[in-house]
Amino acid sequence: MAFYIPIIGLGVAVFTLIFLVLRTRIHVLLAMLIAAIIAGVSGGLSITNTVEVITKGFGSTLGSIGIVIGLGIMMGRVLEVSGASEQIAYSFIKWLGKKREEWALAITGYIVSIPIFVDSAFVILYPLAKALAKKGKRNLLTLVVALAGGLVVTHHIVPPTPGPLGVAGIFGVDIGAMMLVSMILAVPCVIGITLYAKWLATKYPEYQPTDKEPENLKQIHQDYLAEKANKSLPSLFLSLLPIIVPIILILIKAINSLLLGTKTFLGKENYLYFQVFDFFGSPIIALSISVLIAIYTLIPKASKQEVIEHLETGLKTAGIILLVTGAGGALGAVLRESGTGTILAKYIASLPIIPVLIPFVISTLVRLIQGSGTVAMITAASISAPILNQIPDINMLVAAQAATVGTLFFGYFNDSLFWMVNRMMGIKDAKQQMIVWSIPTTIAWGIGLCGVLLLNLVM
Repeated sequence: MAFYIPIIGLGVAVFTLIFLVLRTRIHVLLAMLIAAIIAGVSGGLSITNTVEVITKGFGSTLGSIGIVIGLGIMMGRVLEVSGASEQIAYSFIKWLGKKREEWALAITGYIVSIPIFVDSAFVILYPLAKALAKKGKRNLLTLVVALAGGLVVTHHIVPPTPGPLGVAGIFGVDIGAMMLVSMILAVPCVIGITLYAKWLATKYPEYQPTDKEPENLKQIHQDYLAEKANKSLPSLFLSLLPIIVPIILILIKAINSLLLGTKTFLGKENYLYFQVFDFFGSPIIALSISVLIAIYTLIPKASKQEVIEHLETGLKTAGIILLVTGAGGALGAVLRESGTGTILAKYIASLPIIPVLIPFVISTLVRLIQGSGTVAMITAASISAPILNQIPDINMLVAAQAATVGTLFFGYFNDSLFWMVNRMMGIKDAKQQMIVWSIPTTIAWGIGLCGVLLLNLVM
């Protein structure tokens, strides 16, 4: 087979994927499977082999991160219904004092969106931002964009958010290491958005929000308030505990792995300390502990049936994410088995570009075209991982970060959060909508790119 046929086949597969998602009623799951079949057959695999590889790739990807995604979503659901997210916001506002509300909301968003879906977290916390704007005579644009900025950055790049978890699984990188690096990488991105949010107050000093909120968003928040009626908010310590415990356990395991690679601790992996934290620091165990902590400390008076309903409600949202992540793993497996990834790797290695930016470019383009950050990063990881695996001296952790950071680019009309932010504040002018939300996400994208390049130099 001519060397260019698999390359052309991959191009057709990617085009088909994007076309099906944008222009037809076919779901992204089916679109990714169709793209995988095209890539497999054009890459020299038989139909039978292609199906076998798709099945194997799907299963191996979900085998590594499927349970973790489910547990993370369950933990986030308990934080959501218990009022823990509001407690975190109130506490930071109290600590930072007046005239620093935007920083308090940004920090809240940074923390809360790690376990809670960004759309849900924004709907829950938006009324707080609105109340602070009225009480403190602050510009609502500043407070809302700072809040949404903190939410969107960690949602896109920090595990255990499902998208970054899926990327970690496809690239085969340690979740603890990715969590540590992405939390650091997210900080300057959030700072950049918050500074821009403060500038919006000078750009639109006379801005007055409409009192009318979109009926569906208003109803979501009313339902949420009714769900936790007559329940006092948990303490800040208990609110943060389910978030902090798994992060600490996973990070300790990651640090221990680094220590065991040094001369001082070489051959000591069987010591009790390392064995204990190797067990408790595995993401599945750490997040299982987190879910148990959340259930017994945040909703201690809930009945067994109520707890089950809360957890199952969260898991309903996990289904499609798991399937799309698995389909991404299937596409990547096809590219590996067919040899298309090797062919592309040899070609790309000869080009005057940094190979680690391949997933960044792909995720940026897919994000711009179809809007979903999760789909964009999974697609980028699926296509680029088999290529980068063939290129020597590529740090896959940095490549995974590049795939997630690219999805921050220019959130606009095909992005659900774009509409939530603008509609909640009654902004109808398209130009103003992009100034309020598309530009700040692009600022975070640019800062994230600089961070990725710096990581590539260091690591």
